[in-house]
Amino acid sequence: MGVSMIESFILYAVLAAVGVALMSGSLGCFVMWRKMAYFGDCLAHSALLGVALGFLSGVGVRPAVMIFCSLFACLLIWLQNKRLLAIDTLLGIFAHGALSVGLVVISQMENIQIDIHSFLFGDILTVTLNDLIWIYTIGGIVLGCVIIYWNDLILMTISPDIAIAEGISQLKIHVLITGLMTLMVSVSIQIVGVLLVTALLIIPAAAARFISNSPEKMAFFATFIGVLAVLLGISASVFYDTPTGPSIVTGCILLFIISISFYPIKELLMRHHVK
Repeated sequence: MGVSMIESFILYAVLAAVGVALMSGSLGCFVMWRKMAYFGDCLAHSALLGVALGFLSGVGVRPAVMIFCSLFACLLIWLQNKRLLAIDTLLGIFAHGALSVGLVVISQMENIQIDIHSFLFGDILTVTLNDLIWIYTIGGIVLGCVIIYWNDLILMTISPDIAIAEGISQLKIHVLITGLMTLMVSVSIQIVGVLLVTALLIIPAAAARFISNSPEKMAFFATFIGVLAVLLGISASVFYDTPTGPSIVTGCILLFIISISFYPIKELLMRHHVK
């Protein structure tokens, strides 16, 4: 019975991590193409304050994180449009501010026991069947939106002027990507934690860049690399008793380094094809 329970924990962990990797692959490509990595980091850091508010209000962690991150993202977009400060400065202020305020609020919650480490770095072994349903439901929404709006997203990324001329709203696309990032953050906290969520978005996409020659192939390889990284990370965690979230990100880094080695081969093949 004990062995069966351990196997179920590992199975749930693998399925949860794979579900997050499936939605982060293609979404991470757009985050990288549109240079929104720091924006994603800021959004992820704000999730910790959402966690604190979720416990204080009693509405639950996931709804609170989703609502707070959405409001936080709207505030960031509004302030960016106001051009009060440079974007990187603004994001730096809010990223560290939200994380610090979240930690302060949680430290003052004496009547509520919170494992802050699990929210910072993830605790994938606590995933339940309900968590899996939540992850794959959100994952389906994210992937569905990416597929439906793929052409609009690509056109707005490659040539905003042409996209606007075609009647595509720049604000709509920005809000769409921000909304999808918010959904991903809300389900990824349990897997890799608020400090490592952006890594799962960026690193597989960056690795896929070196072995792809089209947006579609890059999205596919980013998803594949993300899935492989979570499998490597969970395996390392099980066999070597390493922290799962950081192990997954370490797997991403390892695959990124390997992908770089393929870049000279890709360049050589492209030059040969041109000749």
